[in-house]
Amino acid sequence: MANIYFTQNVVGAFAIDEEGHVIASSFSPFKSDEIIDYLLDIEEGRMTQQAREVMDKLKSMGYKEVYVENMDDAKIASSLELTPRLEAKPLPIVRFREQLPKIAVENNLVASEEEYYNRLHEISLELTRRKLRKEAQKRDLLAVQSIRAIDDIDKTINLYVSRLREWYSIHFPELDELVKDHELYARLVYELGDRENYSPDKLKKLGLGGDMVTKITEAAKKSIGADLSDFDIEYIRKLAGVILDLYELRETLEGYIDAVMKEVAPNITAIVGSKLGARLLSLAGSLEELAKLPASTIQVLGAEKALFRALRTGGKPPKHGVIFQYPAIHKSPRWQRGKIARALAAKLAIAAKVDYYSGRYIGDKLVKELEERIEEIKKLYPKPPPKKPEEAKTEKKGRKREREKR
Repeated sequence: MANIYFTQNVVGAFAIDEEGHVIASSFSPFKSDEIIDYLLDIEEGRMTQQAREVMDKLKSMGYKEVYVENMDDAKIASSLELTPRLEAKPLPIVRFREQLPKIAVENNLVASEEEYYNRLHEISLELTRRKLRKEAQKRDLLAVQSIRAIDDIDKTINLYVSRLREWYSIHFPELDELVKDHELYARLVYELGDRENYSPDKLKKLGLGGDMVTKITEAAKKSIGADLSDFDIEYIRKLAGVILDLYELRETLEGYIDAVMKEVAPNITAIVGSKLGARLLSLAGSLEELAKLPASTIQVLGAEKALFRALRTGGKPPKHGVIFQYPAIHKSPRWQRGKIARALAAKLAIAAKVDYYSGRYIGDKLVKELEERIEEIKKLYPKPPPKKPEEAKTEKKGRKREREKR
């Protein structure tokens, strides 16, 4: 028997021979709104009614195998007891697609080729709208955008605070060294303005106490800064006000992320908290993408540059990425961090899969198992491992070079 090729497209499902002649066909609902569901089924690899009809016709005609151009069609053929032969972009199918406008006219799907292209344009727009709407409904993407907004706010705050400190230091330079907390610094500038207003009572009302109040009031009295007019101080206070508004917005977004993450990824949230969980979703792209990742990849998310540099140069790969923010990792000794990171990544991989595929809550169980594993690591590895000969040799050379420099 001659080779038979199967293809699905916007017009329908077709089986053709090597010359492009149609052996079996089943047309799509080209004129109705059902065409969108039909095309989405094709795109997502689901069996369509048209594909089933064509495959059944081939079986009834005695054909045992069929050439297909993708794995989805191969699975459909196998499920209907036809042997699939996979071939990328077979020439008969490529030529057949060029004839689709003509086929649509001949089979009364449209009156003319111009109408075919107009309808195809409408279908493309509606398909795009449907897919965008579907993506927008994924609530995990809301958490992703929120954590990215927080990152942008942090960058903006750091930029504005740097400018505020330089600007206000013209008037009260000593405050820059005394108050390291950015939010407190901005609040002092906004609420008090002129350094003459830095009295013990006013500072205590703003939450400061003890030794800090004394130091700031003394510094304000003896400051070497320039005297500024109320007009100048007012504009510095406006910048401080913007910074405080950004801090307030950041806090609001954190509350929003906490609510969304508990809804869409409760198990991940139970293990690492809402902010770090949302950051993992952001790095992966979505909860679906995170659920597909192995634990080894989750472990180094956020450290891609270091990983590729290690692969390129042959150096040591990173032991952890953004999960370094997890308290049990960054508070542990250096030699325990890699092992804890592996344990954490393994639990996160399980949590992501459960959150995406089932939605069941097993967070308490995962947290308990993780805590037990961390305790085990701390007991088994209380001291750093002995250095390898190569490492000891390198360290010895480094110390020798340092002595020579002195």
